[in-house]
Amino acid sequence: MALQTVLKTCADPINRQILDLLRTSSLNAGEISSHFSVSNGAISQHLNALKAADLVRSRREGRFIIYELNTSVLEEAVMWMYSLYTAKEAHGENESRRAQTCRPQEGKLK
Repeated sequence: MALQTVLKTCADPINRQILDLLRTSSLNAGEISSHFSVSNGAISQHLNALKAADLVRSRREGRFIIYELNTSVLEEAVMWMYSLYTAKEAHGENESRRAQTCRPQEGKLK
């Protein structure tokens, strides 16, 4: 799944709350919607967006559709963000070293 779609989907606060609910257990749409003050139709749209981004998976159990977190897509997004963080740290360390070596030594003027 495209990282852009994952990040855009995670930008919505209700989508993030749904992901947080699914972090601890699989739930059906009614159980998810009981945590929100929006309509069941709105929750259905959020669940469809989460499924389209492959952040959640669904399976049918009798007359219920059960939703669960798909951690593999989240792992990919987190790994990408972590690579940015570590690159920044490495760059920051290099900048710090460069600044120290470029400073004039005490008592000497250029």
